[in-house]
Amino acid sequence: MLALVSPALLVILALIVLPVGWLAWQSIYQDGFTLENYRRVFTEDVYWRSFALTFEISLAVTAIALLLGYPIAYLANSVPKGWSILILSLVVLPFWTSVLVRAYAWLALLQRTGVINQFLRYLDVISEPLALAHNTFGTVVATVHILLPFMVLPLYATMQKIPGDLMEAGASLGASPSLTFFRVFLPLSLPGVLAGCTMVFVLCLGFYITPELLGGGRTVMVSMLVSRNVELYNQFGAASAVAVVLLLGVLAIFFVVSRFISLDRVLGQR
Repeated sequence: MLALVSPALLVILALIVLPVGWLAWQSIYQDGFTLENYRRVFTEDVYWRSFALTFEISLAVTAIALLLGYPIAYLANSVPKGWSILILSLVVLPFWTSVLVRAYAWLALLQRTGVINQFLRYLDVISEPLALAHNTFGTVVATVHILLPFMVLPLYATMQKIPGDLMEAGASLGASPSLTFFRVFLPLSLPGVLAGCTMVFVLCLGFYITPELLGGGRTVMVSMLVSRNVELYNQFGAASAVAVVLLLGVLAIFFVVSRFISLDRVLGQR
C-alpha cells in the first residue's frame, strides 16, 4: 500500500509541504529566530487596514454573487435540459478567457474615458465622468463577475438533487408556490449556498490581479500587501508572515465550515 501511495506523497511533499514550510520558516528566521514580522502584522495599522478591507470586499463580493447566482442557478434548474445547458454554458464561458483579460475589459468599461461614462455623457445623463474604476466599486464589480461561476455551479449541483415532486406535494397540500419555495426548496438548497459562499469568499481573500488593476493603488488587499513587501521593500520575511496569517485564516474558515457541511461538497468532489 505504501509503495502505491509513495509517488503521490512525494508530489504533495514537493509541491505543498516544502513551499509552505519554507514560507513559514522565512517568516520567523532572519539572521536568527524572530517574531518581529508577526508583531508588525498584528500591531501596525497598515496591515490591519489591509486585512479589514480584504474581508469587507470579500463579504460584499460573496453577498452580491449570492444574490445574482441563486436566481441564475434556480432558473437553470427549472427550465428544460436544453435551456439549462445554454444557461450554464454562458456562466462557464468566462473561464475560457484569462482573468487578466477580463480585468482589463472591465477597466475599459469603467474608467473615466470608458464605454459606460462616454455613453452616459452622450445621453446627457451626466456632465462629469463617474468614478467607476480605480476604487473599491470597480474592484467589487469585476471580482463579482469573475467569481460568479464559483457560486452558481455549487448551487445548481445542490438544486438538482432536490426532488421536483416536493414542490408539487406542497401545491397539492394548498401551499402557494412562494410558501413552498421558502419552506421547502430554500432550506434544502442551503448546503449549496454555504458551499458557494465559502468558495467565493476564500478565493476573493487571495485575489490579486483584479484589485491591482481596478483598485488603482487605492484598494490594497492582502495579496497586494504581500507583493509590495517583496517588490518594493524586499521584505521577504514580512511578506511570508502576511501570507502565513492569510493561510491560517483560510484554514480556519474551512474548519468552521466543515462543522456544518462536508468539505467534499465545498470542494466540488461530490
